[in-house]
Amino acid sequence: MRFTAATRFAPLPAPPTKDSHLSDLPWVSATNGWGPVEIDRSNGKQAAGDGTPIAFGGVTHPKGLGVHAPSEIVYHLGGRASRFTALVGIDDFSANQSSAGATRAVVRADGRTLLATATLTGATGPTAIDLDVTGVRLLHLLVEDANARSSFDHTSWARPHVTVR
Repeated sequence: MRFTAATRFAPLPAPPTKDSHLSDLPWVSATNGWGPVEIDRSNGKQAAGDGTPIAFGGVTHPKGLGVHAPSEIVYHLGGRASRFTALVGIDDFSANQSSAGATRAVVRADGRTLLATATLTGATGPTAIDLDVTGVRLLHLLVEDANARSSFDHTSWARPHVTVR
C-alpha cells in the first residue's frame, strides 16, 4: 500500500509547566459564535480586546475567557494537570442588556464529557467548576445555546485555572 498525498499536522502548543490561568496559555483551537474569543474580557462585538471586564453580579474577575454561544476552546494539557477550576455563566455585559440569554457549558476531556451545566442565565448566576483532570491531554471548553435564541448569549469563563501536578 502506498500513500502519495502528504498530510501536515500543526504541532500542539506546549502543555503547562506550572499552575496557570487558561487565559495565559495558548489554545489549540478556538471557535466562537460572534466576534473573537476574548482574553481576560467578556465577549466583545468586533475586535479582540473590545469586551468589557468579566463580571458576575457586579463582581469583576481579572482573568478569564469571554465567548458567545456556540463556542469551543481547546487546550493542550498533555497529561500534566490535575485540577481544572472556573466560574462560568452569562456575564453582566449580556445580562444587563436582556434577560433572554441562556447557555449551557460543557467541559470535555479527551472525548469524554466531564461536566454539563444546567441552563445558565443572568438570573441564575455563574456555576462553579472544580474537576479532576488528571491524565487529560486535551481539554475542551464548550458553550452551547440553551434556548434557540442566539442573542445575549455572551458567556464568560472567569478564573479558568489548571493546577499542575
